[in-house]
Amino acid sequence: MARTEGSTDLWVDHLLNDSKIDLDYQSSHIKNIDDALHTASKKLNGKSGYPEYVGVVKDYLLVIEDKADISNHVYTDHDVITTDDPMIVPKYALNGALHYARHILERTSYKKCFAFGVSGNEKLHKITPMFVNERGDYDVLPDVESFISFNEKNIDEYYLKEVLHEDTNEEKTTADILKDAAQLHEDLRTYGQLKDVDKPLVVSGILLALREGEARNFSIDSLTGDTVNTDGDKLMDAIKSNLRRSNVQPQTKLDKLLSQFSIIKDSAKLNTKDARLGMTPLRYYTEFINRTIYQDIRYTNSAEDYLGRFYGEFMSYSGGDGQSLGIILTPKHITELFCDLVDLKPTDHVFDPTCGTAGFLIAAMHNMLKQASGDQQRRDIRRNQLYGIELQDYMFTIATTNMILRGDGKSNLKNEDFLQQPATKLQTETMATVGMMNPPYSQGSKKDPDQYEINFIKHLLDSVLPDGRVAVIVPQSTMVGKSKAEKQYKEAILKEHTLEGVITCNPNTFYGVGTNPVIAVFTAHEPHPADKQVKFIDFRDDGYEVSPHIGLVATSRVKDRKQYLLDVWHNHVEAPTRFCVKSTVKPTDEWLHSFYYFNDEVPTDAEFDKSISDYLDFEFSMVMAGREYLFNDKKAGGTDEAN
Repeated sequence: MARTEGSTDLWVDHLLNDSKIDLDYQSSHIKNIDDALHTASKKLNGKSGYPEYVGVVKDYLLVIEDKADISNHVYTDHDVITTDDPMIVPKYALNGALHYARHILERTSYKKCFAFGVSGNEKLHKITPMFVNERGDYDVLPDVESFISFNEKNIDEYYLKEVLHEDTNEEKTTADILKDAAQLHEDLRTYGQLKDVDKPLVVSGILLALREGEARNFSIDSLTGDTVNTDGDKLMDAIKSNLRRSNVQPQTKLDKLLSQFSIIKDSAKLNTKDARLGMTPLRYYTEFINRTIYQDIRYTNSAEDYLGRFYGEFMSYSGGDGQSLGIILTPKHITELFCDLVDLKPTDHVFDPTCGTAGFLIAAMHNMLKQASGDQQRRDIRRNQLYGIELQDYMFTIATTNMILRGDGKSNLKNEDFLQQPATKLQTETMATVGMMNPPYSQGSKKDPDQYEINFIKHLLDSVLPDGRVAVIVPQSTMVGKSKAEKQYKEAILKEHTLEGVITCNPNTFYGVGTNPVIAVFTAHEPHPADKQVKFIDFRDDGYEVSPHIGLVATSRVKDRKQYLLDVWHNHVEAPTRFCVKSTVKPTDEWLHSFYYFNDEVPTDAEFDKSISDYLDFEFSMVMAGREYLFNDKKAGGTDEAN
């Protein structure tokens, strides 16, 4: 069968290439597979037969069978996929895939197979994987949009999660972080009697002191509980030395940081030996932090904002003031997604004007360093291409510590009110080509309209260079703009800048906060063309689910869902309107997928038949209940003649 342009085969071939998977088309260069296929006809007559695609990734056999029509996706008898009927197997994608998988496994030494039934086309389709073992037993797995979970890099993780139902290394790490944070929160409260805002400051200060230990200028063993030269004094000396070693300037910034850390030496409770511990709480905390998170932060090449995770856990356990201040920390998968949406390059200058614990800056730095071409470019990224502003003193201190621990050079962070800084001044200082932001939520009002999230967006757009890319995550209400001021801000944005798209996120993205977020992406200083087709995407199904006692966790579908989103975003594939609508926009519109969505999908024969069947069942039940008048024109409203 020739692969013609527009065929399902060719589309599947593109998907495989995009996922970096090399399979054979209607053949196999692997001898034992080819030998097995010599008797694999779907007509079950013992003659040769070949699936559309077959091959091996690591030690997994992959088989793909496709059909052009979704109605030919699968045939089941009492929920069992039929593979023993020569009239059925050739007609249905999933049946054919299972047939080939079983045939090859029976005649070769392979023990693990992912078989795929694919039907439809690029825009409207189904891709269903199933796992088949060497005995021919199968499990149908959740539908996917690509094959990215099955390439050499990801297939082991997918197998571990989806087939064996075990936690991946990343999930184990997340569970460990949460467990450590819960334990540390309890210990900070029990032995230190610390206020919520002081807990992350103590943790941050100890981390800087441990970093100074690498210069042999601090040792945990020096924390002896001395009443004259206290443990707090020793930690503060180490903190001060490390901030200077990190070239924190100007002096006012250094003084502000040291002032925030002063509780470490000023608290008598922290510096007095506790009989339960046999040491001061400060020594106990230092040992705990060194053992649990310091090594991860310093020596793990990751975009994870560990300090942010700890801070978030402290707030969730203690009912802290994060939400009341509008502070909602951004999860790592969102900070990483921003880098992909704006197509971040190692030459970009990234600016986050409400940086919190610096999650976006850490993700951006991690992404840019991976792309960097040499040591000099890596130094430039760390020293000169990352900028942040944070209003809250203690959050600014956490962010600065975070960036210093990541070796960012000199930490270009400022403790200021972003909205009070002139846009032209920020342009000159940051030379930002990319803006990323999760602004304070729900702080605006008719009395104080400047605090509306939409004004933060406008000011950030004004503050980056022409053609700069800006991505923000805000509540859905921001894109609606109910108040007069918000509508005016939206109008002003379109006059000066271009809206590229809005992505509706998983409602549980900020689990426990109760905010339904969206991501909006703009191009700065390019007036919005009236005829521009803006993308509005429904990405609520992002592969993340809420796990009891843990929060939001990744399922095996996360990589697949993200890849599909990026393929649609970058115009690599065409999506159905239920996922993406393209439309012109007006300031008075609600910039949301739900506002522009229309269903343009023609029902399949099966869907049509089901609708008719459901209607007839309803009519029959109403007649049996004595309500046949519902279907009688005369009794319901009369005929034209009667009227």
